[in-house]
Amino acid sequence: MEQEVSNLMNTEIWQGKTLADLLTLEFLASAAGSIIGAFAILLLGWVVSKWLQNRVSNLGKKNRHLDEMLFDFLASIVRYVVLGFTMLFVLNTFGVQTTSVVAVIGAAGLAIGLALQGTLSNVAAGVMLILFRPIKIGDFVEIADQMGTVKQLNLNFTELADLSNVQVIVPNSKVWGNVITNYSANPRRRAEWTFGVGYGANLKTAETIIRDTIMADPRAHTEPAPFIQVTNLGDSSVDFLVRVWCDAGEFFGFKADMTRAIKEGFTEGGVDIPFPTRTVYQVTE
Repeated sequence: MEQEVSNLMNTEIWQGKTLADLLTLEFLASAAGSIIGAFAILLLGWVVSKWLQNRVSNLGKKNRHLDEMLFDFLASIVRYVVLGFTMLFVLNTFGVQTTSVVAVIGAAGLAIGLALQGTLSNVAAGVMLILFRPIKIGDFVEIADQMGTVKQLNLNFTELADLSNVQVIVPNSKVWGNVITNYSANPRRRAEWTFGVGYGANLKTAETIIRDTIMADPRAHTEPAPFIQVTNLGDSSVDFLVRVWCDAGEFFGFKADMTRAIKEGFTEGGVDIPFPTRTVYQVTE
């Protein structure tokens, strides 16, 4: 900074000026002109940066197929780039060597970067999340053992609302560095159940109850066709594996409702549902 102040005092405006020269109207007019010019450049840069930011941001808002969050991020970058060049022009107005200013800023940036490695890793991860968009606002996801709906995604953290609507803040470095399970990425999901019936039960009757109960629900998709087959002979039960497709938004309710409906269907149809039993033999002398 001392070097920059020295450069400022050695510019054409100030160099070789005595106190009497500084008080002349000519010099004051020259200095005032530089100040007014710098202020005009600063004001123009500020207005242009805000205008460009709004223009870029509105591109994402006008077209619903575009990611609004991505364009907000790009709009911020555009604004700060314009403001950065504006400051360089302002310094150049006073005769400051901008190349040395850029060098000072670079050195300061390196020192700040080393001191804020953890924070900058979150920012870098936030940039990657915004650019590649593995998740977006409104998605139901599981990240770093946290499950919830994405409420906010910025450069530092990702905000989730869990199943109890409790706010969960996950640093972006944890998001980008972990496996992301996005339950909302695809419009359809496949629900899966395992239903066990007794060895004495009529398997054809059990299969018919399962098929008719599930396919009577409007949430069940007929294509792809449901999978209902005996897949395991357990210690005390014959197990049916059932797989049916539904809309992703109806997955949890559909799966819970069908679990209860199949149980009730088995009871009404006389299909035995086994439970673990243990036989104890007592030997008496």
